Amino acid sequence: MSFVDEAKFFVKAGDGGRGCVSFRREKFVPKGGPDGGDGGRGGSVYIEASSRLQSLIDFKFRSHFIAKNGGHGKGKKMHGPGGKDCVITVPPGSIVKDVETGEVIIDLVEEGQRYLAAQGGKGGRGNVHFASATNRAPRIADKGIPGEERWLRIELKLIADVGLIGLPNAGKSTLLSRLSAANPKVAPYPFTTLDPQLGVLNFDYGESCIIADIPGIIEGAHEGAGLGHKFLRHIERTRILLHVIDSTGVEDDPFHQYQVLENELSQFNEELIGRDRLVLLNKTDIMSPEDFALVAARFTDADIPYLAISAETGAGLADLKEWLVENLFEGD
Repeated sequence: MSFVDEAKFFVKAGDGGRGCVSFRREKFVPKGGPDGGDGGRGGSVYIEASSRLQSLIDFKFRSHFIAKNGGHGKGKKMHGPGGKDCVITVPPGSIVKDVETGEVIIDLVEEGQRYLAAQGGKGGRGNVHFASATNRAPRIADKGIPGEERWLRIELKLIADVGLIGLPNAGKSTLLSRLSAANPKVAPYPFTTLDPQLGVLNFDYGESCIIADIPGIIEGAHEGAGLGHKFLRHIERTRILLHVIDSTGVEDDPFHQYQVLENELSQFNEELIGRDRLVLLNKTDIMSPEDFALVAARFTDADIPYLAISAETGAGLADLKEWLVENLFEGD
């Protein structure tokens, strides 16, 4: 199933029920007064955050969300039943915007957070409300008020503790599969991962963190190049960024890979440069110690913190987990 992180959809609240025109018809009450009941309120449309969801996949199959209308009033002052609400569940991190203006209406970030997207219409008044000294037999009642309706746009920014970023074929998917129970597609060619992947890293003492593998970012991604531009916004909600670098330099110089990633982050959102981050020099298992020393020296000279790892063999991952514990939970 493909990953969906944006959608356009229509919401329509239920209309209020019509008020009733009715008069008492009882034995021995020849001149019964009006007793028409009110119509029920129409159902409302709510958008609610739920951690059970990780994408907006439901919007791929449904774009219209309509609540039930309120029931009509009846005689004997019986009110019509209220219409059933429509609740749209979305993942935490969903941003709801107005289609016409592009204005952000609500940012749903917490479990159970709810937003009223369309208010149900009020039910009409029955004829009992229109009785007066001069009009004892009113034959009028209100129509129900129509429910609100509008088009909205929703965008998802994944909420994760750690974000894995890197150029295509850097080994992010393999690393995610090593750190968590996630099972992303792994293959020896670029752009294997076409959608963001999530995994949960469990630590020995009970804590855990969510890791997001962001699809390959290339030079110019912030301007729309490659796949990364579609998913750069998911990086904005991560607490820590891990730059996964192919230290073999077969396709690109390792230090240049780092510079490309840093530039794309700053061009997309300058605030990301201040985020905690660590360089992971990956694929050390297929390098000679001498070649790796030359690569590492450039990062050391530039005073850029790094760890040597091999996602394939698991080398260095214990040190990575220790670093994550110190930086994620320090002071908690």
